[in-house]
Amino acid sequence: MRWIAAVVGLVAGTSIAPAIAQSAGTLIAANPVVATPAGVQAWRIRYWTHSERGVPVAVSGMVVAPREALPTAPRPVLAYAHGTSGVAAKCAPSASPDFFTFTPGLSAAIARGYAVVAPDYSGLGTGSTVPHAYLGGVAAARSVLDGVRAARSIAGAGTGTRFAVWGESQGGHAALWTAQLARSYAPDLTLAAVAAAAPPTDLVRNLSAGGDPSVRAFLTAFTAYSWSRAYGAPLATLGRRPTQGVITRLAQNNCVVLGQKPRLGTVLRVMVLRRDLKTVDLGRIQPWARIARTNSPAIRDPGVPMLIAQNPDDVIVGPAVTRAHARALCRAGARIRWIDVAGQGHETTARDSTTATLDWLDARFTGSRAPSDCATI
Repeated sequence: MRWIAAVVGLVAGTSIAPAIAQSAGTLIAANPVVATPAGVQAWRIRYWTHSERGVPVAVSGMVVAPREALPTAPRPVLAYAHGTSGVAAKCAPSASPDFFTFTPGLSAAIARGYAVVAPDYSGLGTGSTVPHAYLGGVAAARSVLDGVRAARSIAGAGTGTRFAVWGESQGGHAALWTAQLARSYAPDLTLAAVAAAAPPTDLVRNLSAGGDPSVRAFLTAFTAYSWSRAYGAPLATLGRRPTQGVITRLAQNNCVVLGQKPRLGTVLRVMVLRRDLKTVDLGRIQPWARIARTNSPAIRDPGVPMLIAQNPDDVIVGPAVTRAHARALCRAGARIRWIDVAGQGHETTARDSTTATLDWLDARFTGSRAPSDCATI
């Protein structure tokens, strides 16, 4: 799985209105990226979003578009929600020199004429003193929606108000939350469709459903450290000080880079956590279980077509948990396109389902009625 600082100023005797300047979706900066693939233009952006508590938060991200004359109509917008990159600020995907290589489906989406908005999520990449809330549904969805809003201020991107959201792993969770909050939080935008690859859904079950104990221990460290800082959950409930120290060091020192082998120190700390957390299930301990339930996507029809892709051999996000969520959404009236993904496993789910997902998204933008696999999921 790949992974906020209010600035309030009052200037006496002037007409400056900081609250307006920091309103959600306001672009702070858009810096053109010089080294881009052929036919591509991009901007590293900073913009304002709002935390769960309504506090203005500066967020970073990337906007990518075809390098060609602007079309007569706004480009279709694809908001890409990234998988787990880490929980430390330095792990922001937009800051990576490999952004264009490792963002699944990016080149294919640009070739089809999409403008892509890729937020880092609050707490990643901005130097903010507000911590990243790993798998925090409201914060992630707002980062996505406000990124789409902010991109409209970049003339060269040519974006409009109609968009789709596609996310992988942590980003699949963010995509489901974006669908859940789009109408109420961003009524000025029109969500056309949502696609989620290997999304964590029932977080209580997801916390223990992964089949790889080493990966589960590693992601438990990310989750525990992030939730301790974002929500005040006490690490002391998970073990003694040495265990807490291992959790902290793993979270602070590691970013997830696809294809990169972990360092020896990381491997050794994961082995320690496997031992120390062998009988620990965050889904059964408070306040961790409550936080997990609060941040699990709702089971209700979002009013837009949905696609869910899942590798049946995924050892990180339990396939049975994802399938159960899809079935529940179907019972709630949602139209679900289900894709069983063949490929390496969890980490390449979005890449392995890129063509099918983009074909499905293309059809949603052209107005075709979405198919439903609810009878066979």
